Amino acid sequence: MATYNLRRFSHPDGLKAIAEEHLIALLQPHAAFFNGRGISLPPPSQADGLDYEGIVQVFMTPDSDTPKELADALYFIHEMATPEGMDELLHEAERNGIHLDGNPDPTPADVAVQVWLHDRDLLERKHAEQYLTRPRSFEYFQTETSPVPAFKNPTAKTLVALQDDLDDLFEKKKRGRGSRVFVYPKKDAIWFLVRHGEPYKREGSLEAGQSTSVFYRPEKHDVLVYEPSIGELRINAASKWEKDLYRRKFGLHLFGGEDFFPGTGKYTLEPLRTDGPAALVCTDVDGMEWVKLKEIHFFWGGSENEIEIRKASDVFAAFEARGRTLPAKSRIIRASFQVKFSDSKTPRTVTIRPSNIAQYTRDDDSAVVEEWLVKRGFIVTNRQEDHEGTVASMAGT
Repeated sequence: MATYNLRRFSHPDGLKAIAEEHLIALLQPHAAFFNGRGISLPPPSQADGLDYEGIVQVFMTPDSDTPKELADALYFIHEMATPEGMDELLHEAERNGIHLDGNPDPTPADVAVQVWLHDRDLLERKHAEQYLTRPRSFEYFQTETSPVPAFKNPTAKTLVALQDDLDDLFEKKKRGRGSRVFVYPKKDAIWFLVRHGEPYKREGSLEAGQSTSVFYRPEKHDVLVYEPSIGELRINAASKWEKDLYRRKFGLHLFGGEDFFPGTGKYTLEPLRTDGPAALVCTDVDGMEWVKLKEIHFFWGGSENEIEIRKASDVFAAFEARGRTLPAKSRIIRASFQVKFSDSKTPRTVTIRPSNIAQYTRDDDSAVVEEWLVKRGFIVTNRQEDHEGTVASMAGT
């Protein structure tokens, strides 16, 4: 691990995100170091006497006596002090019997410090495993019910029940209660905006010329789009648990069942293997001029979980020039396409990651691209799903 740059804490705000009693507990093992730099750490019972400016000055002027253990602690705590990191740590703390301070509204930094103080190895392990979803990622869930039932706008009573169900998990995940679901019917789809809280934040502030801190819960908005013609729910949210929550609870309250939108796949990249360059034809799609495959990922697995990545301005042309074809057995887990849209001189990138993730440079590209994906067989039908299961099984042998 690279040594943490203590200068990242160049302002008291960074320290004030941590509750004073937890910050003192973190710094106390290094009291002699701080005493040598002219900073006396108060006991936890007198946390109001913490000299934030003095501590920041120490961090801004590190020397050879700066404890490596302190630098390591601040590095990992800073990296895991995110809402997603807090989710992982809360789950692991409960699973490992780690008892936190019972504060119903901790900040991510509060949780990270407490887990570090209880089990350093656990926090380091979770730091290595954390995964953050890229922006403009959409996960799709399509009903298996046929015919697709008619959509009815939810009543106020239905929305209240939905919000209560969402709040139960939001509260458990330290997001608080009070979520709201707003409905926006449009011509071809119904849009939902879910407003909910994020973990509490503590930030430094000035009050009457004095340095203090404010404690508040930020607001976040997630977007869901339901397309009644095909019974598909599209979700844009940061966390896997949020997407699963929306999939289940919107299905329950709008259609009567948590499995109305099953967690099965929508996309397949097998047409790239079976059809080759013909899979990129788009002459029958209004709004698209040409498509090139510029990156493809093959999962070979094995004891080392091998992934092969091929990149080129035109992957199919590069393969053809060397007399190669796509591997017959490896699973295709990701592909990025360069797409020339009619409304732009500059091509844009579209990335597909089976089973349910599509990423666009611009969100409004999705309608045109979806038409192309359907026509070229990248959208999984029920019959394709059975076939894909067979192909996946063969690829694993």
